[in-house]
Amino acid sequence: MSLGIRIFAVYFLFVGLASWFVLNTVMEEIRPGVRQSTEETLVDTANLLAEILRDDVRSGNLAQSQLPELLEAYGRRQPQANIWGLTKSQVNHRIYVTDAFGRVLLDSSGRAVGQDYSRWNDVYLTLRGDYGARSTREDPDNPDSSVMYVAAPILDREEIIGVVSVAKPNQTLQPYIDRSQRRLMWLGVGLVVLGLLVGALLSWWLGRSLGKLTQYAQAVSAGQRVEPPKMSDGELGQLALALEQMRSELEGKNYVERYVHTLTHELKSPLAAIRGAAELLDSEMPADQRRRFISNIQQETSRLQQLSERLLHLVQVEQRQGLEEREAIPLAHLVEELLQARQARITAGGFSVEWAVEDTLRLYGERFLLNQALANLLDNALDFTPQGGLLRIGAGRCEGWIEICLYNQAEAIPEYALARLTERFYSLPRPSGGRKSTGLGLNFVKEVAELHGGELTIANVERGVEVRLTLPAD
Repeated sequence: MSLGIRIFAVYFLFVGLASWFVLNTVMEEIRPGVRQSTEETLVDTANLLAEILRDDVRSGNLAQSQLPELLEAYGRRQPQANIWGLTKSQVNHRIYVTDAFGRVLLDSSGRAVGQDYSRWNDVYLTLRGDYGARSTREDPDNPDSSVMYVAAPILDREEIIGVVSVAKPNQTLQPYIDRSQRRLMWLGVGLVVLGLLVGALLSWWLGRSLGKLTQYAQAVSAGQRVEPPKMSDGELGQLALALEQMRSELEGKNYVERYVHTLTHELKSPLAAIRGAAELLDSEMPADQRRRFISNIQQETSRLQQLSERLLHLVQVEQRQGLEEREAIPLAHLVEELLQARQARITAGGFSVEWAVEDTLRLYGERFLLNQALANLLDNALDFTPQGGLLRIGAGRCEGWIEICLYNQAEAIPEYALARLTERFYSLPRPSGGRKSTGLGLNFVKEVAELHGGELTIANVERGVEVRLTLPAD
């Protein structure tokens, strides 16, 4: 299981449990919260009625007053009130009044007049001077049939002369409770989904960033030339920078060790030749032989100079992980400049050069590197082309790539050498003189091609060799 999935799983578990706990707690608090606010309203109503009924209860004229007719008219009212989207079409309060002994004097429902209510908590507690309230089921088997009763004392100065109770069925509050619970449920589900989406996005971003770092580390381990992933500032950015610094230090150490070995090996032959020729020059010898040894020293010195210069260029390219700049380079103009710079050599060798490059073709990259790469290919082709041989240069666009083909008339390359031509310090004897080159030219071209995202291929074709340099078109 990937780290991103594990992070999301933990986040999902945490959000799920926290959301369930909060929603469950709030859902359970809605019902008592609504009933508490309703009870508070019933308290106000009961105390208001207690003040209104005080004179009629004290005089004993409650039954002869207009209050029974008013309560009956009150029960028939249809308010048709729209309360937060819910319609209230009838009144639901029940009001009854008892004397100081708990006997019902007046009942808006008309069913309890004359009954003894002194044992009901609302009346019993109020007559004792306490807060009187109760909740009683009208149907003992139906939990939704409970009714809230709140009573207030009717006072004659300090004496309790009666009790007025206001009742409201809890079932009339249920639509408001259900509506609040539904809205809260939808809101909670929406918040949970939003939280999970944020968690999924965070997990994806973190997993993707770590995946980039993993791919970068794997590519570096495989010896590929890759740029470090671009990360935002923070711990991941610091980790990417630390990986890049570690790669540079490790590659630098290995690079120096490898080059010391290879360079030492390559320097042995020319240094031994120079030393041998110098020792022989100390002795007496004919003039023509002396000139030959001096010529050998000059050739080996030139070879050492070429080796050091090309090795320096190659080191600069190999240590880079990307291009410093990109510009559009007209390919036809570049080829023409390279051919003109070697016109003297072409004329001296009697070479036939054919080239056809469209003026619209553009290479995108570093001019210096591409110029050096094409120059190395052209010099290599001239070295292996026999006197009076043919060179052919062509280029074209193919599915987002630009292919540069350089053909030179020459003997076929041995099969064992084809796969090794781009290796560092590997070279074949030149037809003229049989001497080897530094073995760094084609390796340099390969590094430049890979640095630009392209590739170099070398193959034997009919009556010659073809080198194909493929580079991105943009």
